Amino acid sequence: METKDMQQVNQLSAETLTKMHAYWRAANYLSVGQIYLLDNPLLKKPLTLEHIKPRLLGHWGTTPGLNFIYVHLNRIINQYDLNMVYIAGPGHGGPGMVANTYLEGTYSEFFPNISADALGMKRLFKQFSFPGGIPSHAAPETPGSINEGGELGYSLLHAYGAVFDNPGLIVACVIGDGEAETGSLAASWHSNKFLNPVHDGAVLPILHLNGYKIANPTILARIPREELEQLFYGYGYKPYFVEGEDPEQVHRQMAATLDTIVNEIKNIQESARSNGFTERPQWPMIIMVTPKGWTGPKEVDGLKIEGTWRAHQVPLAELREKPEHVKILEEWMKSYKPEELFDENGTFNEELAALAPKDKRRMGANPNANGGLLMHDLNMPEFRKYAIDVPKPGKVTGEATVIMGAFVRDVMKLNWKKRNFRVFGPDETASNRLSHLFDLTGRTFTGEIEETDDHISPDGRVMEVLSENLCQGWLEGYLLTGRHGLFSCYEAFIHIVDSMFNQHAKWLQAANKISWRAPVSSLNYLLTSHVWRQDHNGNSHQDPGFLDIVVNKTAEIVRIYLPPDANTLLSVTDHCLRSRNYINVIVAGEQPELQWLDMETAVKHCTAGLGIWEWASNDAGQEPDVVMACAGDVPTLETIAAVEILRQQFPELKVRVINVVDLMTLQPKTEHPHGLSDKEFDALFTKDKPVIFAFHGFPLLIHRLTYRRTNHDNLHVKGYIGEGTTTTPFDMVVLNELDRFHLVGEVIDRVPGLGSRGAYTKQYIRNKLLDHRAYVTTYGEDMPEIRNWQWRQSKG
Repeated sequence: METKDMQQVNQLSAETLTKMHAYWRAANYLSVGQIYLLDNPLLKKPLTLEHIKPRLLGHWGTTPGLNFIYVHLNRIINQYDLNMVYIAGPGHGGPGMVANTYLEGTYSEFFPNISADALGMKRLFKQFSFPGGIPSHAAPETPGSINEGGELGYSLLHAYGAVFDNPGLIVACVIGDGEAETGSLAASWHSNKFLNPVHDGAVLPILHLNGYKIANPTILARIPREELEQLFYGYGYKPYFVEGEDPEQVHRQMAATLDTIVNEIKNIQESARSNGFTERPQWPMIIMVTPKGWTGPKEVDGLKIEGTWRAHQVPLAELREKPEHVKILEEWMKSYKPEELFDENGTFNEELAALAPKDKRRMGANPNANGGLLMHDLNMPEFRKYAIDVPKPGKVTGEATVIMGAFVRDVMKLNWKKRNFRVFGPDETASNRLSHLFDLTGRTFTGEIEETDDHISPDGRVMEVLSENLCQGWLEGYLLTGRHGLFSCYEAFIHIVDSMFNQHAKWLQAANKISWRAPVSSLNYLLTSHVWRQDHNGNSHQDPGFLDIVVNKTAEIVRIYLPPDANTLLSVTDHCLRSRNYINVIVAGEQPELQWLDMETAVKHCTAGLGIWEWASNDAGQEPDVVMACAGDVPTLETIAAVEILRQQFPELKVRVINVVDLMTLQPKTEHPHGLSDKEFDALFTKDKPVIFAFHGFPLLIHRLTYRRTNHDNLHVKGYIGEGTTTTPFDMVVLNELDRFHLVGEVIDRVPGLGSRGAYTKQYIRNKLLDHRAYVTTYGEDMPEIRNWQWRQSKG
């Protein structure tokens, strides 16, 4: 089969190769035009400074290679009727993606103002890296893109995420040799150990080595070929080299290599789908070695450009200081012979345009790159049937994420045939108490499996790998191609993907403003094993600061939920899995905890986002003396315990208890769609009474969200202040002054007139803290009255 295909390529007519080369010239011409030109798009007039942008931005060096690959992928799509998506990993390779989608017609379809004529070409050029225009990298505005090219390292992860449960799709992923040096990309090569050819698609990695990044040589371009080849054999790939400087030679190499690879992929898939999965295949990949800035200026002012780091960005960047360079730019652009590529009206040559695939086979129009078009709603079980029976608040104990795990298991079960839901996590599914998933499925792995392995299977639907980066990148690719998922992680270590979160949030923000981008499923985080129950692992595992990072993003995208018990967690999870175009962060503990709300009350509470807990309050019909607010499971426990002490010590004190599930309700409605109006906020939190707020995270975050509120000066927040060690659960809250005794002390200090009457209570709580310290240092666990505490107060 390989021999036949090699002959087929070698027998391609000179005319076909000439046309492919001309198509590449057209893409290069349009790419250079985007970087430089404001006007004169077809160079019908002598080029002058008036035709050139005042600020030259963009990256030329990687672009001709991206264009070359795109042309060749078009050919194999047509020849083999492939369903293919193109991911451009090299940073700022946007000119190539835009040029090719313009040539194939999709760009003008999505943006009719950028028409397929001279006027449209002029607009295409002007908008690039221009105020009011488009970014210089592949972005949501770029048809066919599911990868934000502005930050390096995630392309191969998105590619693999896109093909999981997508058996008909091939993703061609171009990895720049600079990008290959990032940690996330270096780990990404192991994604092939999770790809099952029976029900997954295929990824074709194309490592594009052009030798340089912005100012330095790249690692993989400077190691011996044998070492490079062995590296990728070691990763489990079969590398094919395509290399050279002569275009005709490289065209023929690439065409022959792609034919061979397409047939290898088909053979792998057909064998697995006919005979079942037997062993992990050796997937093919391409290592393409071409000059940086290929076909650009070879030398300027005696300095070599093509094939050096100087070609990385804008090779002729000082046109106003050196107007003689304008002639060099004109000669460069004319070397592509635009008069042979476009007619007098600027329309692309029909014979060349015919090389592009048609309709949805065009990579810019492939619906997998606009995944909302392919998305099907999840078939959801009724979450209420998983409820814990809570006859009275604070009496029943349950493990919230264990209950959630049963619900998520059945989400997966109901959507099993659709294969459109997966759970991702860094080796923590069992640790985070989601083990009910293993009633149905195992962890995905296509490598060698031993008898002692637990719930490991090539058909598993739980994606576990000890890399938060891989989990995040896979999930993003999975979501952006129309599927659904959940990412479970230890709270402290979700910081590893801070930057990836940022980029996905920016992607969603931009996509929301693009009419042709269909909404996709939300990215859902479950953060558990959180700061207050990492007492056994110590300070390294204690950090709730991801919430602060999330709140920095635009309000139209982010949501944060702090359900206090299992029933509220079920309600929140159901809501998040149904939502679109958000990033939802759920923080919930996995340890046995007291349960507060029956299911119907929990649903109402979560729907409102926050509310008064009447059963814990005694201020009905009058103004409270103090508001006790809480957000988070452990802060809620400590708040309710503090209220009980207050009710015992000061029976006349009017206490209002407010629990917050949806953190964003604290912001004004003008700043977040979930926010309360000032009138609503004042009615709940009062205009002038002290508010003691027990919060899961850093206290300043609550102040950030509420600083415009009327009663902000009376808001006193207790939360994580960076104190932590290997200790007991209750000692963790004591160290951070979030415990029930410190909360009572705050009330005594803040409620007018209570200080003088509270001296004995102050002494009582001080003694209790001393008792606590003596007990935990002697016995290594919390006092029985803390461990066994339950809510015993009645309303009134």
